[in-house]
Amino acid sequence: MNLRQFIKNFRPEWQQLENQILAMNKGKRHLTNKEISNFHQSYLKVTQSLSYSQTYFPEEEVTFYLNELVAKAHNLLYRDTVSSKSQFRHFFSRTFVNLLTEQRNFVFIAMILFLIGGVGGFLSVLSDPLNLYTILPAQIAEAVDPEFLGASDGMSGSSFMSASIMTNNIQVAFLAFAGGLTFGLLTVYVLVYNGIIVGALAALFWHSNMTYEFWAYILPHGMIELTAIFIAGGAGLLMGYKLFVPGPYKRSYQLKVQAIRSVQLLLGTIPLFIIAGIIEGYITPSTISLEMKYLVAFITVIGLIAYIVIGNLLMKRASQ
Repeated sequence: MNLRQFIKNFRPEWQQLENQILAMNKGKRHLTNKEISNFHQSYLKVTQSLSYSQTYFPEEEVTFYLNELVAKAHNLLYRDTVSSKSQFRHFFSRTFVNLLTEQRNFVFIAMILFLIGGVGGFLSVLSDPLNLYTILPAQIAEAVDPEFLGASDGMSGSSFMSASIMTNNIQVAFLAFAGGLTFGLLTVYVLVYNGIIVGALAALFWHSNMTYEFWAYILPHGMIELTAIFIAGGAGLLMGYKLFVPGPYKRSYQLKVQAIRSVQLLLGTIPLFIIAGIIEGYITPSTISLEMKYLVAFITVIGLIAYIVIGNLLMKRASQ
């Protein structure tokens, strides 16, 4: 679109943010949660306009105007959210949940890719256990022994296999996210391959008639870790898709806009990994029964669902 069309199409959004800034400065008060949510949405829209203007009209007056408007909005938003100590709460109760809801299709695709790899790895090792050595890194394949599962229960730390899986999953999350820069190709590879690894391990324990025990040690922390991986993978797929199919915009513009959204999704996974680490350090290697470990896994799933549902309810209430 040309400059005139750009201004005509988006001027109402800019005017809305201007009015909000004037109202907030006039009142000289802290923002309510509803006002923060509305103000944040307007701020994001104008930020996207600024990115577009910097790309296509870098020397035009509208770019300097938008830059000043965004700066004013940022200062006001930062002042209210930080001074009221609500920035952290606002991000995880509104911003992250909103992004997660909007991009749920990409998160779902990431989960499907992982499951495809998991089924493939499981069937491969199920047909021939020796295939495990062609799938897993040699160090992990040689160290995994179903007979020693739970041997370190009650001791400090977790088993080698459990610790290896946790470390691997954190690396997977960052690789899956960064893979978006390769148009999502690396993200797809990372998700599928690591699904293959988990599936291969599951098949190995199947051969030893220890499937029930295997998942009891994986699911308590694994449900949260895998959710974090799917979110990070969805962020990578989102960025890769927008780079591959930029629409009417340049890829450089899509990268600016989508990178922010993807990074926010990735940041939202940090508490998930922290919680998973606590569970893995204290629950997974504990001497509690296998049934109790399954109960912990069930509670984590309920907790994740409740977090998303409550977050969406808060957003709906704020928008009313």
